[in-house]
Amino acid sequence: MTALTADQIARVKATAPVLAEHGANITKHFYKRMFAHHPELKNLFNQAHQQSGGQPEALARAVYAYAANIDNLGVLGGAVTHIANKHASLNIRAEHYPIVGENLLASISEVLGDAVDPATLDAWAAAYGQLAGILIGAEQNLYDGAAWSGFRPFVVMRKEMESDEITSFYLKPSDGGKVCDFTPGQYVSVKRFVKAIGVDQPRQYTLSDAPNGQWLRISVKRERPANVPAGHISNGLHDGVEAGSIVEVSAPMGEFTLDRAKTTPVVLISGGVGITPMVSMLASLAGEGSARPVAFVHACRHGRVHAFRQWVNEIVAARPNVSRTVFYEAAGGEDRQGVDFDLVGRMDLSKVAGKVLLPDADYYVCGPVEFMRAQQQALIASGVDAARIHTEVFGSGGLE
Repeated sequence: MTALTADQIARVKATAPVLAEHGANITKHFYKRMFAHHPELKNLFNQAHQQSGGQPEALARAVYAYAANIDNLGVLGGAVTHIANKHASLNIRAEHYPIVGENLLASISEVLGDAVDPATLDAWAAAYGQLAGILIGAEQNLYDGAAWSGFRPFVVMRKEMESDEITSFYLKPSDGGKVCDFTPGQYVSVKRFVKAIGVDQPRQYTLSDAPNGQWLRISVKRERPANVPAGHISNGLHDGVEAGSIVEVSAPMGEFTLDRAKTTPVVLISGGVGITPMVSMLASLAGEGSARPVAFVHACRHGRVHAFRQWVNEIVAARPNVSRTVFYEAAGGEDRQGVDFDLVGRMDLSKVAGKVLLPDADYYVCGPVEFMRAQQQALIASGVDAARIHTEVFGSGGLE
């Protein structure tokens, strides 16, 4: 990989404010242009994020961050790790990068016009080559360590409703091969053909059980309405996939993972379907007979959408080192305080500080973005070191 010259670095860094202003227009143009020239790549990209604008906006933020930190790429290490895992889960390969680069550079030129001169465009070509090299290397390392390459057919062993919204699917390789190990918190991509838009679509789902050598389990929230891209896959799984069905699954990936080597306390904080990695982590700790203090803190709207309620209660009853706190935003008449839930209202960690502010604890937070932001801010305000707070972001993000 050829290092950028001082002039190239200066030119890329100088364009950061322009990208901040026009980045969304550039990236929207980029996706439209790339899909027009390479429609086969629609199979790799979540079309729901395309329609909502989420993916173009995420790419715009990432390109800006790269430009602004072109002289100090070390600060982007976490973002590179995040996106490399996402890409490896989607089976994005080195041969895709020249296509992306060609269309991104053309889009910068076509949107900005005379505002970008040839020398600056050449600097961006060099910068893109540098970034592509970093990501290709990181992704190759993940592929080298993956349980299998690309997508593999799995058969659905069984299907279980966990709540009114969430259904679990138990999966095993259709060829009768071994079920792989993984680290609690990791996810897989599931690929399904969507007739309504005429392309395969991948969606990433956290593995919601401990590694056990018998199955991989995903627990899928039904997205509504069903006739928009955001609901195509989840509704297709809920309504069209039964025991015996075959689904295409990628190898486990993801960096939001439980550090199993530690002996210090663990605090698992989730909102809604963000409970899935926490269940995997708790199941792993319980299955290993860990004596680590564990605080399981969850928030959801009410009992009908409270997944894994009985299972968590059984773990808490059996293991004195595990505590449970559940917030219901609006408890229903059938919801039992002290049994199904503990507190009414949105999650407020200050109300359970004695349970969650544990010495040297690691905090794992998963749920909607605003939920995670609020819990992270609350923890930091309570004196928790930000380095001990780990969050999982669903959907587009990082350098995508």
